[in-house]
Amino acid sequence: MRLEEEIKQKEFRNENHKAIVNLIYTFNWLDSKARTFFKQFELTPQQFNILRILRGQHPKPCTIILLKERMLDKECDASRIVERLRLKELLERTQSSSDRRSVDIMISEKGLELLNEIDKKIDNFNNIISSLSKEDLLKLNQLLDKARGK
Repeated sequence: MRLEEEIKQKEFRNENHKAIVNLIYTFNWLDSKARTFFKQFELTPQQFNILRILRGQHPKPCTIILLKERMLDKECDASRIVERLRLKELLERTQSSSDRRSVDIMISEKGLELLNEIDKKIDNFNNIISSLSKEDLLKLNQLLDKARGK
């Protein structure tokens, strides 16, 4: 459905304005779908993002700084998310042997098992944009990179 129909707005100031509104609307739509998908695993999208980063680093530990640098949502509180994941026993935190002010964070075996379970179902989530062809997706990625000045 077209943006105008979705938000019941007949016109926009210009195409630039419409594109910004469309990006915001689409982000919120996608975020809602992601929250629904990850809810079945008792995770938020941000928690999943941290677990994926930790799996990518495994068996090397991460720091909060590294997690913040690599997270998709730069505004979230990585320390708080790490603590919630630790309470769920999906990761482990230990005092860094090289820097007493820092902690080492590693994904736990339970965290790896949960990601393996999610991996089996993630294609269902990724298919929410299956109406786009491979060429459409390539162009979309190029345009989004270009919009961010990359």
